[in-house]
Amino acid sequence: MTVHEHLTTFHRLPVHEFPSAEDPRPLPATDSVAWRLSSDTYDSEEEWTSVFARFLDAVDTTRVRAIVVGAWEEAYDTSPGPIVEALVAARDQLPALRALFLGDMTSEECEISWIHQTGVTPLLTAYPELAEFGTRGGQDLVLNGVTHTALRRLVLESGGLPAQVVRGVAACDLPALEHLDLWLGTPDYGGDSEIADLAPVLAGTRLPALRHLALRNSEMQDQVAAAVAAAPVVARLDTLDLSMGILTDDGATALLTGQPLTHLKKLDLHYNYLTDPLRERLRATLEPAGVELDLDSDDADEDADDEDGTVWRYVAVGE
Repeated sequence: MTVHEHLTTFHRLPVHEFPSAEDPRPLPATDSVAWRLSSDTYDSEEEWTSVFARFLDAVDTTRVRAIVVGAWEEAYDTSPGPIVEALVAARDQLPALRALFLGDMTSEECEISWIHQTGVTPLLTAYPELAEFGTRGGQDLVLNGVTHTALRRLVLESGGLPAQVVRGVAACDLPALEHLDLWLGTPDYGGDSEIADLAPVLAGTRLPALRHLALRNSEMQDQVAAAVAAAPVVARLDTLDLSMGILTDDGATALLTGQPLTHLKKLDLHYNYLTDPLRERLRATLEPAGVELDLDSDDADEDADDEDGTVWRYVAVGE
């Protein structure tokens, strides 16, 4: 499974594509949409930074609330460093910006693990009022420990999230963060983190406002589940998401034998490798307590056995 669709809503706003210079259609009210700015990955006729310059000239920049950075030229081989620099340079022109997403590309534009990212800490530093920030693609992504008092939602999508990024998130001081979503991925695409890298997040000491935790799309989903089963942060969560990864009966058993999860509003385990008996145990334990439980596994690849008996299982989003 890969990413087939662009974001359609962002920061509770419909996403609107900023048109080409030749498109005569009128623009919507500046603060009524999240603006998607993009170039072409292949054979681009206009660089992303030029699109951004046109955008700043075309709208009331003081009313821009959300920006979605789409494709940029040769994203499979080119860093978005100039894009980050342009956004940082425009910070005084965008005083109302509260949400930013970097890398909204489908697989046709650039596979998620081909996307070249860059250091994104300057964006958080430049926009201290930012409430929502997200990226897609883990290659070359850098996020250093930073203090940001306004950020409420952080989403890092990848086929493989580098360990230094996971450690960077864990080192951040984000007192307002309510929603954390990390796609940990697989070592095949750079996802080399270990459970120890998540320790500060699971301890809950650095994220006092956290209510939604997603640690998903992971090759080590069983180990993540076992760590979560004893993690102090879980007691104050409303939703827990361990979906999209290689979750087997071992991980589900760890969840069932760990701390109670009956306080959760939702437990998302969709895309999994669970057997029917474990599914029934989860339902019998959690659904009577009112926990919304997602156990859908229809999209999960069936086990593939080699002649030597090796079983191959895959995360939902890899390449």
